[in-house]
Amino acid sequence: MLSRLWWVAAEAAPSFLDLPFRVPLSVRHRVYSYGACSTCRKALSWLKEEGIDVESIDITLTPPSVAELEAALHQLGSRSRLFNTSGQSYRALGAQRVQSMGDAEALAALAADGKLIKRPFLVTADGRITTGFRPEEWLELLKA
Repeated sequence: MLSRLWWVAAEAAPSFLDLPFRVPLSVRHRVYSYGACSTCRKALSWLKEEGIDVESIDITLTPPSVAELEAALHQLGSRSRLFNTSGQSYRALGAQRVQSMGDAEALAALAADGKLIKRPFLVTADGRITTGFRPEEWLELLKA
């Protein structure tokens, strides 16, 4: 039944059908964030002001799944939108090491360490994904 609902929703949004990778439908939007991240706090505050209900998930305790990260890679078109290049985890791994990774290895590394992931990491209820906080982009995704 869930797979049928997923396709019904996808059929209702033609632009979403063009996305080659989608995550299953969810009842709520999900925001993976980190409490010590000022951008994450700003995004969560903005969501509250806009009256948009989300499930807030601590990205350090429960990072996005490999499937969500793979969908993000294909939707966003670049690994650079997935990596938090200013964080300690990224610096410890090293830019050269990250660049030498294949996609599967990079996605596994991201799924294993939420601090490697650019945040906040938004997954809409219909499976669209973005990283970072740009209010205009978020509003477009969340109100669609």
